[in-house]
Amino acid sequence: MQVSITVNGERVSHDVEPRQLLVHFLRETLDLTGTHWGCDTSNCGACVVQMDGEPVKSCTILTAMCEGHEIRTVEDLEIDGRLDPVQQGFHERHALQCGFCTPGMLMTARALLDENPNPTDDEIRTAISGAICRCTGYKNIVSAVRWAAEQEARA
Repeated sequence: MQVSITVNGERVSHDVEPRQLLVHFLRETLDLTGTHWGCDTSNCGACVVQMDGEPVKSCTILTAMCEGHEIRTVEDLEIDGRLDPVQQGFHERHALQCGFCTPGMLMTARALLDENPNPTDDEIRTAISGAICRCTGYKNIVSAVRWAAEQEARA
């Protein structure tokens, strides 16, 4: 079936199999490999992208369901060589180790800050609760999101 989706601000149209998952469309058809595919059970959150500004697990969404929607992936965070404050926060606060969960965490954090520019630590923890990080213990991730919020408040 033919689908037209806006991905990272660009309209794309492709013929897709009706049962194809969005994560596979992004990675295999569009070669946007920043979105990770992890658990096959929708538990890990590594595959989170934004659909119309809301974080969604791309392993639970069929590509066909995205017809007419806007999808934003981690590749869209950096603009003209400048890191998004959330990306910079992960660097500044050492919020990643292996990096596998990072794309999903970044997209979730970006959506949170777009909706709530000054979240509490509890709100940050709630927002990222759908993502599993096996390395960090989450303290630095919360600190990174807090750092990004503070930087955006100053701008």
